[in-house]
Amino acid sequence: MATERSDGVVVVVDPGDSSAFPTEFGAGDEIPGEPIVVRTADEALAAVAERRVDCALTPQALPDGSGLALLDRIRDADPNCPVVLAPEDGDEALASAAIAAGVEEYVPRSGGEGGNRQALLAALERAIDTARERRRRTEDARGFRAVFDDPDTAAWLLEPDGRVRRANEAALASTESADGVCGRRFRDLERWQPVEDGSVAVENAVERAAAGEIVTRELTLEAADDGPQRLEITIRPVRDGSGVVTSLLARATDVTERARLEAELRESEELHRVTLNNMTDTVLITDDDGAFTYVCPNVNFIFGYTDEEIYEMGTIEELLGPDLFDREELVEEGVLTNLECTATDRAGREHTLLVNVREVSIQGGTTLYSCRDVTERKRREEALTALHRTARELLYAETEREIANVVVEDATDVLDCEATGAYLFDTDENRLQPVAGSPALESLHGPLPTRRATDDSVAGAVFLDGESRFYDDLHDAPELSDPTTGLRSAAFVPLGDHGLFLAGSSAVGAFDAVSRELTDLLAATAEAALDRVERERTLRERDRELKRRNRQLSRLNRINEIIREIDAALVEAETREEIERAVCERLTAADRFSFAWIAATDGDSLEARAHGGTDRGRDYLDSVSLSPSEGTTEPAVRTARTGEVTVVPNVADDLRDHPWRSEALTRDYQSAVGVPIAYDEFAYGVLTVYADRPDAFDDVTRTVLEELGETIASAIAAVERKRALLSNASTRLEFDVRDESFVLLRLARQADCTLSFDGGLRQRENGVAVFATVEDAAAEAVATVAADLVAVDRVQVIGDGADEAGDGGTVLLELSPPFLALQLADHGAVLRRVEATPDSAHVVVDVPDSVDAKGSADVVSSAFDDVELRSKRTVDRSTPRDLRSELLERLTDRQLEVVQLAYYGGYFESPRERSGEEIADALDISPAAFYRHNRTVQRKLFSMLFEELGVPATAQGVE
Repeated sequence: MATERSDGVVVVVDPGDSSAFPTEFGAGDEIPGEPIVVRTADEALAAVAERRVDCALTPQALPDGSGLALLDRIRDADPNCPVVLAPEDGDEALASAAIAAGVEEYVPRSGGEGGNRQALLAALERAIDTARERRRRTEDARGFRAVFDDPDTAAWLLEPDGRVRRANEAALASTESADGVCGRRFRDLERWQPVEDGSVAVENAVERAAAGEIVTRELTLEAADDGPQRLEITIRPVRDGSGVVTSLLARATDVTERARLEAELRESEELHRVTLNNMTDTVLITDDDGAFTYVCPNVNFIFGYTDEEIYEMGTIEELLGPDLFDREELVEEGVLTNLECTATDRAGREHTLLVNVREVSIQGGTTLYSCRDVTERKRREEALTALHRTARELLYAETEREIANVVVEDATDVLDCEATGAYLFDTDENRLQPVAGSPALESLHGPLPTRRATDDSVAGAVFLDGESRFYDDLHDAPELSDPTTGLRSAAFVPLGDHGLFLAGSSAVGAFDAVSRELTDLLAATAEAALDRVERERTLRERDRELKRRNRQLSRLNRINEIIREIDAALVEAETREEIERAVCERLTAADRFSFAWIAATDGDSLEARAHGGTDRGRDYLDSVSLSPSEGTTEPAVRTARTGEVTVVPNVADDLRDHPWRSEALTRDYQSAVGVPIAYDEFAYGVLTVYADRPDAFDDVTRTVLEELGETIASAIAAVERKRALLSNASTRLEFDVRDESFVLLRLARQADCTLSFDGGLRQRENGVAVFATVEDAAAEAVATVAADLVAVDRVQVIGDGADEAGDGGTVLLELSPPFLALQLADHGAVLRRVEATPDSAHVVVDVPDSVDAKGSADVVSSAFDDVELRSKRTVDRSTPRDLRSELLERLTDRQLEVVQLAYYGGYFESPRERSGEEIADALDISPAAFYRHNRTVQRKLFSMLFEELGVPATAQGVE
């Protein structure tokens, strides 16, 4: 009896006759395991529930029930567990009840102990066999149901004649119900109808399966949504115990994905075959003796032989040479990679190969060789190594010519070309100049000629285009200018804006793809080196320029320091002599300059007014001629004569022709500058400075000193104006002006009137305001004409003062600069009166004794083209002090403006031409403010008058 895994047999011992039950099994008993002995029905039921029990043996009488009752309980716990009922005394009624209850065996124990045991053992064996058979059938049924009910596979159970007995859920997915399938012939189902000859194929498969074959068919169903569906149908016969076919099992599996993968696999195999035939790597397989078992069809790519010719060689050593690898190392490692060897192709050319070797087992082959041709790569590596060496050499090259020589010398190793040369572009001549060439180039072509940067030659055209050109045969180039050249293959590569590189060979087609790439790399390396040299040269030039500017800035800072000191001294100076002395002392302090002096023109020579520096400066002035009429070129004299700045960068130049230079060098004066002291075309003298080094006076220093001359002149003019205010005597100059550029004359002519101006002047931010009296014309008419003049910013009628004919009045004219009164005031002179008629203007100017009258006359003469000096006389002031100046000092600008407008507006006439309210309205102030300003001015005026007359303060009403 076959044995299966179990925990044994449950034996319920009869309490009344326990000896009649087997509590253990002997070696001859074909019952598996040891008996599980229990005493009660509950213990037996627990054993069945917890273990896999082959059978249960029980008496009828139990302490907690009966054997038949235990049978029912065991059926509920394990329907497949057989039960053997062994009552002590059997009868027909109990036997009938036991059989009806489904007991497996019924064995009464009344037959004696020995016979009873054997009967029980036999019954147990039969029960166990029956139970196992039942379980096997149950498991088979379960397996069939699991297979049949697979949700991913449609299955049908068919009668031998092909009618459907049963179908699973997957098979019914496309039908309404099982009733629509069962009973129908399998060939007539709807799912086979879309298949061409589908019913015939299915029917044929069913017939063959009914005859005992297992039949497989593949059908393609045209699906509307997802495309064609591929089904694999398998029909197998189901036989009974005697081998007769009782039914057929049909299963349909969706193999669409598998079919797709198989198609892709076939395509992949075809792709691999095509790739293997066309790839540049060559695959060879040999046996243990090295004989070829497989030769890749593309073997000619590397070796030039056909696969048949490779087979004829016999062994791999004939192709790749002996001792390519160590066989023991291959056995140990399994694969050897990047084995380098040299092989000769059919044309006799050597190739460098990288070979990978591995152990395989393919159709008698044991060793696979994968060969890659790295000849070009090897050549490129060697060229790049040489190029790297060239790049290192170029790092230390310092000139363009040196770079050209290095590139030409190393080009043979990099490019394997015997003829090389280089041009550099000359920007001054706009030409390509040959600077280097190999001996082979001179032998094949001769010396390189100079080329213009035009397209009438190959070199010029390439340089202009900036694109490399390679010629397989230079003689075919239309730009070729020398048809006798021995060069055939040639490369022309521009070096940026620097020039051109040339490489050539006597062979045709010498420049393949690798050679062209290397040529471009070599040229790019040379161009980078040339760029570096140019940058370094530019940086050196910039560094020199920066140092120069730093020196210039230092000098400028020093000059500015001097100017600040001089400006401070000029502010504090009260006389011209103090100004001139301070300037000379500051310029020569702390060894700034060697000598400085200021001269004024005195007739036909220069008179030194101040100087600074060592005593050698005075000796110098005594030893040189300072007369402009003698033609000397001494800087001070030249400046006085021309009125322009004179710079002598190096005193040593033209030493023999100019005596003053020898005197200057003797005192270590090596450069000098003469600057005019002039302001508003009024000259006060010349400032001359000397330095103990050449080129001490650059453009910046010259400009600063030139501005200093104007500053000195302005300071002198200010001092003289101040002295003029304190002077009691002055020179009166009277002029006739006919130049229409004088605004008052132009206005008198256009208005056909007479305009008089008695010094009523008020200075404004952007000009000056004057009160002009009108005669022979109405003030309104003059105002209308004045409004059209560009020089008049604003005009206002102040008082009509008109006579019976309506003529006369006063107008306030706001004039834009320049105006003669301001120009005279800058030089200490005063414009006292102007009377302009349509014919001319009579101008009266007072020049204090402290101011040069000739200079003041020059100011008027310079201001107008048509002017005539009519008289010049000395006048004295009527009072010991200048009441006008003192009054102007006491009055504010607003107070002066109010009283002037009131005076010229007729407020002080009797009767009044304008009321205080009208004057206030013209001034845009309140009447109260007008009266307050008016009274203040009157009080200050009377106070000054009484002070001048010596009237006591008490008499003036001042407490």
